Amino acid sequence: MYGPHARFRPHTPARPSFRCRTCGAPWPCQPARLSLLHTYRDDRIGLLVYLASQLDRALQDLPNADPKELASRILHWPNRRSHQDSC
Repeated sequence: MYGPHARFRPHTPARPSFRCRTCGAPWPCQPARLSLLHTYRDDRIGLLVYLASQLDRALQDLPNADPKELASRILHWPNRRSHQDSC
């Protein structure tokens, strides 16, 4: 009746805190990052557009947060790995 991942709960951002609904870590948590990389594995631009839209929401929901910290946490993490791989 249920597949092997029926118990899987997605690691999505809770608003307005932008913490993970499942594990409570700052979003995107490690499981969310892995899931996003898998989901967008053939669409890097789509991933970046999705993350940019989440950053926009976070900036609206957390007006007192440091914009650079939010951008680093939400938008820039996919670039780190590719940059490290090229070094």
